[in-house]
Amino acid sequence: MQLNPDLIEIAALIGDPSRAAILGTLLGGKMLPAGELARAAKISPQTASTHLAKLVSGGLIIQQASGRHKYFRLANNEVAQALEALQAISPPKPVQSLHESNRLHALQYARTCYDHLAGKVGVALTDRLLEMNILIKTGNDYLLSEEGKAKLRAFGVNMEIPAASRRRFAFPCLDWSERRYHLAGSLGAALTKHLFEINWLESLADGRAVRVTGAGLQGFWQEFGVKL
Repeated sequence: MQLNPDLIEIAALIGDPSRAAILGTLLGGKMLPAGELARAAKISPQTASTHLAKLVSGGLIIQQASGRHKYFRLANNEVAQALEALQAISPPKPVQSLHESNRLHALQYARTCYDHLAGKVGVALTDRLLEMNILIKTGNDYLLSEEGKAKLRAFGVNMEIPAASRRRFAFPCLDWSERRYHLAGSLGAALTKHLFEINWLESLADGRAVRVTGAGLQGFWQEFGVKL
């Protein structure tokens, strides 16, 4: 437990525009090469290398080498949750191009928040899970009802969580675009993984935005009563 966290140090790391762009790109949950992160932040590879080293040193991201290439991802789910919460209280930036507008709309509709589903689709699905009594809100967490366990197992979601895992099972994560909550935690990750496996969702080139497929549009309605 941190007794004296240094908020100023972390705020300074996140507050730089280039590092904020890198962190936002990694919020999709993927491990990405340094070159791709440099392009996303619109900076040179040399400048990106300096920023990435600072983020690694600050514990916000981790690095993995593969041959001559270096790959990076967010350090953990807690970093992703903090970034999503900061976005929820941040003022909107002006949209400066049609491409940027289209990208923003895609992110608002459906995206990954680290490893779980966010955006309009993620919030709508979470609302239905609560309405169907699959999830039960209790304090700052969600509980999975007995009928919910049976429903999700029949649907094919793997809910076997390693005994050593200290990650919260299910809890509400404030969605920055909807200003409401989507499902996070181990359960949110398992459900999202399964939605990709059965081709209801597919990644877009953006890295964070996801598309609901034709099968997904039909499946969300038939399985959960979510009309998209």
